Amino acid sequence: MAITIIETGSPPESVLARCGQTADWFLAALAKIGKKADVIRPYLGEKLPEPVSVTAAIITGSWSMVTDREEWSERIAEWIRKAMPFDIPLFGVCYGHQLMAHALGGIVGDNPAGGETGLADIELTQAGKRNLLLDNFPENFPACVFHRQSVLKPPKDCDILAVSKKDRCQILRYGTSAFSVQFHPEFTSEIIESACHTIGTKPDTLSALTSQKTNWPLRLLHNFCRIAEDIG
Repeated sequence: MAITIIETGSPPESVLARCGQTADWFLAALAKIGKKADVIRPYLGEKLPEPVSVTAAIITGSWSMVTDREEWSERIAEWIRKAMPFDIPLFGVCYGHQLMAHALGGIVGDNPAGGETGLADIELTQAGKRNLLLDNFPENFPACVFHRQSVLKPPKDCDILAVSKKDRCQILRYGTSAFSVQFHPEFTSEIIESACHTIGTKPDTLSALTSQKTNWPLRLLHNFCRIAEDIG
């Protein structure tokens, strides 16, 4: 089953030179479980596929802001709204997370508690502990974060599956097979270090992430792929 990656922008030149395009990070993460994907770049004018022709989609992070309401971004938001009635497995990451919430009636904006960069401790809610996406997950796990804006108010009837100290919407669930995460399951230590360098900071120590036997954020992305495969 091929997954569609909807890329929402190119990283800064310094990150691009060291780490490649945003979609490349997901392609590498998916390859670890033998998954392939097609890449669509609406920000370059590429046309989005008809939702019914897509088996599953991942909406990536971006250096843009959802609140800027860029034309290509609003096109993706409309596509999300069209896709939801078909119960297509969707997975939004960072910008994609915020864009899904915006598209479905939530509120996105600058986080009054401040942005998150480096590592954050992700804590499952009771709903998260019961959800198949997080089956056999620990109650807390570290994840790479790099964002200024957040979902300030989730859409109606949306389940909050996890939170962090600064962000009360770290994982959201919409319907039966659409999810989004504020953190970056596709990030490696090299990517988060490069991203933080663009704003003149150093990430929090990554030892909490690299010392674990299981990369839980990556496991979550892989779990989504398996859920999508079962549905397909």
